[in-house]
Amino acid sequence: MQDLHQLIDASNDLSAAAMAIRALIVFCFTLIFLRIAGRRSFGQRSAFDLCITVLLGAILSRAIVGASPLPPTLAAGAVLVLLHRLIGVLVTRWAWLDDLISGTERVLVKDGRKDPHQMRAGLISDRDIDVALRKKTDGVTLDHVARAVLERNGEITITLREANTPPDRLH
Repeated sequence: MQDLHQLIDASNDLSAAAMAIRALIVFCFTLIFLRIAGRRSFGQRSAFDLCITVLLGAILSRAIVGASPLPPTLAAGAVLVLLHRLIGVLVTRWAWLDDLISGTERVLVKDGRKDPHQMRAGLISDRDIDVALRKKTDGVTLDHVARAVLERNGEITITLREANTPPDRLH
């Protein structure tokens, strides 16, 4: 009976076996939670999806080390996952909610010209644009860029203009 209480209740004095069993239980529940949350919780890497990852890890770690009782901690994890799932379903139905939660993309460069207002609003520096250009391919300069977009997940996507199109002839 004492072993069961050590497994379920919060405790500052967990045995190695009790902590290992707690870790196994939390691992199994975490897998279930992540299946419920859906693939987007890791695939999109947006602030919304990162939120569930960080919070779930913080809460469930308390159950493993005995800082919190196991059942309420698992219940809190389940609530977070279900809330994430619900919000995920709602943002597929209402674009305004999706924009509110995940933000919108920002056009940072158009036709080889930087938009300082959009760069400031997105907290993007000239160096960030330079890094994105280097990642695209060696030798690409701003003159080659049709568009550079700050995506909702924080990545900068570079679209090059066609080789034969001069910058002043773009739409």
